[in-house]
Amino acid sequence: MISCIFEGQTNIVHLRHVVVDMLVIEGRKILLVKRGGKWLEKGKWALPGGFLDMDETGEQAALRELKEETGYTGKIIKLFQIVDNPRRRHEDRQNVSLVYLVKPLKKIGESDDEISEVKWFALDNLPLAQDFAFDHWEVIERYKSII
Repeated sequence: MISCIFEGQTNIVHLRHVVVDMLVIEGRKILLVKRGGKWLEKGKWALPGGFLDMDETGEQAALRELKEETGYTGKIIKLFQIVDNPRRRHEDRQNVSLVYLVKPLKKIGESDDEISEVKWFALDNLPLAQDFAFDHWEVIERYKSII
């Protein structure tokens, strides 16, 4: 949660963070990352993603995070979903997530230290639901239900 005081105010206001997550799809496969380091949900599979930076659009953040976490460049296809549930599972900041559908373009690097593994999975052969961080399994299931 972000705490701030707006101009002309004296009360502290608590705001929610904005994050981006990506459904990186190629054919019938999805690119997932295993969370590493000191981050929440360490050792669990997740959609690539992260926090929106200052002066950055959601699409810019998505492509930056994709490159940082997977080493891939990509092309935004569309905004797939906004997840604004303030009680997201295993979430500590009530993040609001902009979930983008992304086409991978080219692998140009490696993942950063936030990620311990990057792997392609067939959409019909994913890790178990309990092996996913946050509500990412549910986001993938929603995607699968409409393709």
